[in-house]
Amino acid sequence: MNLFFLSIMIIAAGGILPLLSFRQFTLMKILGVLGIGAGCCLGMLDALSRLSYDGSASTSIAYLNTLSLAFQIDGLSALFLLAIFAVCLLAALYSFHYMNQPEKALRTATNYFFFSLLAGAMALVVVADNMITFLLSWEIMSLSSFFLVIYDHQAPENRKAGSLYFIFSHVGAMFIFAAFAILYGQTGSFGFEAAGLTDATKILIFSLAFVGFGSKAGVFPFHVWLPHAHPAAPSHISAVMSGVMIKTGIYGILKMYSILNLHTPVIGGIVLIAGMVTGILGVVYALGQNDIKRLLAYSSVENVGIILIGLGVGMIGVALGNPIMAVLGFCGGMLHVLNHSLFKSLLFMGAGVVVHKTGTKSINALGGLLKNMKITGATFLIGALAISGLPPFNGFVGEFFIYMGGFRGVAADSQAFVISLCAIVSLAVIGGLALACFTRLLGVVFQGEPRSQVAVDVNENGAFMLIPMVILAAACVIIGIYPGAFMFMSLKAVAALKLGYGRVPIEPFAQMSANITLGATLFLAALLIILALRRFLYQGKTIGRSGTWGCGFTQPTTRMQYTGTSYAASILEFFKPAAPLEEAHPSVKGLFPEKTYYQSRVHDIIELNMNRAIVTPVLWLFDRLRWIQHGDIHLYIGYILLAIVILLFFV
Repeated sequence: MNLFFLSIMIIAAGGILPLLSFRQFTLMKILGVLGIGAGCCLGMLDALSRLSYDGSASTSIAYLNTLSLAFQIDGLSALFLLAIFAVCLLAALYSFHYMNQPEKALRTATNYFFFSLLAGAMALVVVADNMITFLLSWEIMSLSSFFLVIYDHQAPENRKAGSLYFIFSHVGAMFIFAAFAILYGQTGSFGFEAAGLTDATKILIFSLAFVGFGSKAGVFPFHVWLPHAHPAAPSHISAVMSGVMIKTGIYGILKMYSILNLHTPVIGGIVLIAGMVTGILGVVYALGQNDIKRLLAYSSVENVGIILIGLGVGMIGVALGNPIMAVLGFCGGMLHVLNHSLFKSLLFMGAGVVVHKTGTKSINALGGLLKNMKITGATFLIGALAISGLPPFNGFVGEFFIYMGGFRGVAADSQAFVISLCAIVSLAVIGGLALACFTRLLGVVFQGEPRSQVAVDVNENGAFMLIPMVILAAACVIIGIYPGAFMFMSLKAVAALKLGYGRVPIEPFAQMSANITLGATLFLAALLIILALRRFLYQGKTIGRSGTWGCGFTQPTTRMQYTGTSYAASILEFFKPAAPLEEAHPSVKGLFPEKTYYQSRVHDIIELNMNRAIVTPVLWLFDRLRWIQHGDIHLYIGYILLAIVILLFFV
């Protein structure tokens, strides 16, 4: 594991050096990008080498002969490491032109420092091999990402986002601590062992861990922090948080499932139902957003739901003794982990270019950007098609394997018929809503005419912002057409779960991969032939251009275009019980009405009820207890002594 630790050290250097050289702004950015980028390149090479052969590597560092930090890289952790290092590498490159405010040199250097901490901590989380190492890395990851979220701390909404993220992170950590505490109490070891535990204890441990890790992953109803934190962070950090940081929660769920070795339909049912609810409501809330980054944040909730559906199908397949269903479900879920890290990072980077150049996140203030932002528009289109699960892009591949796992469950076992059918229907609903969501986003932001002055005469200068987007778009296409190698990587990760199947046979999955490649190749060949014919047939002909017929109306304005709100209105009406709509528009009265306006907001039902049922009462209680904070040091010492006495009696 020497190469892995070397990569972590270089990433750490990429965070420290900018702090020492922040007075020279360009040099500081070069050092940060080179350090983090070089470390991530080494980490990617190490992860790829681990995925190319069977087995695992482990090491430990003893402290005072009592505690030890233990690390292990197997197929599962190597797959997550590949995603983490790849996204962090491209995010570091993207930041060179994105972080372009010399007047904020120290703040930018601090951003690189916490970025390096986050990248290193995420890598350490997925290689941790005992509770102490895992929790230490987890806390570093949570704290470093908190400071990245509040980068623009002068904005009140960003401070609120940071505090909300901090609370959810540590409430989730409390559940993880509780799960580990029970595991330690039953086994007497800080290692990841579960020998001798009863099924009831295992279910309790998994349930606590699922809440804790689900909070980090953005699983409904623990997702409330996510649509606040991701838009608040700089766009390259949003790409990292959405692309890979929330996947550490998925890794934690898989790790606990593997450790506990509890193969019952109950666990699979919990994960699958959580995935279906998370996926459907995530994309519904995304449809109702007017903030481009908030929309993408809710879309991450949706894709976490898709991943959980895959894992749930796999767990049910294991419980019912259906190995093909199990491997297809797990393989599809893990492929979607990798694929989502690519296309969601691409979409956040594209949104970052839009926000950076226009100065607004409002979808309804944009329009017509494709005319002047062709690279951004084209790569964003590829990301949108990929996230909608359409072939021949990478988002289709993972969902295809999940579908196949669901169909195996429907065909092979009467016990799995209903739950497998629900999984298939949920995936279809999520896919349709995602297509509507990103059709809306692309149409309103990149097509039509500018809806405000901020969208007029924009440019996409900044090569280091465009290059990572082109690389990610190319990866979405390559994986979509040639998924074989990446499917084998996910099979290595499935084998690391120790499901008892021994070596997973590659042949049936290789045939599926070959069929996908054949279909994608035929589609692209047909598309190229059609384009070539069009070019040949129109060669030498004059192509006229004129305005769209307006039924006799000759003075159209940009206000007559569809807005994002009107486009999604009919779909949101159907889901109104789960996504209540709040509207504000003064009525038009009299012969000479005053100027009016229209505002609407789709509420997240969990956030709405959380404020009513939890936040407001807790704030009221704390306000009543404010008398305790009086500034008298003598009474504060008395509080400490009283707490010690109580602990001596009851602990």
